[in-house]
Amino acid sequence: MSKIIEVTNLLEDKLETLLEAYTFLKEENDFLHHKLVDLETKLSKSKEQLIEKEESYQLLKVAKTIEGSNESTRETKLKINALIRDIDKCIVQLSE
Repeated sequence: MSKIIEVTNLLEDKLETLLEAYTFLKEENDFLHHKLVDLETKLSKSKEQLIEKEESYQLLKVAKTIEGSNESTRETKLKINALIRDIDKCIVQLSE
C-alpha cells in the first residue's frame, strides 16, 4: 500500500514540475510572439522609410541634373522621357 502512495506522490511531483515547465514555456512563447510582431512592425516601417528615401534621392538626382550639372544628363533625359510616356498613358486612359 505504501508503494502505491509513493508512486502517486512521485507522479504528482512530476506532474507539478511538468505543469510549471508548461506555464513557463507558454509565457515565454507569448513574450517571443509579441516581440516578433513588434520587430516585424519596425522592419516594415524601416522598409517604407527606405523606399521614401530612395525616391527622394532619385528626385534629388533629377533636380541636380536639371540644375545644369553635367553629371547624369543621360539619366535625367531618360527619366523625363519615362515621365512623358507615363503622362501620355494617363491621357489615353482619361480619353477612353
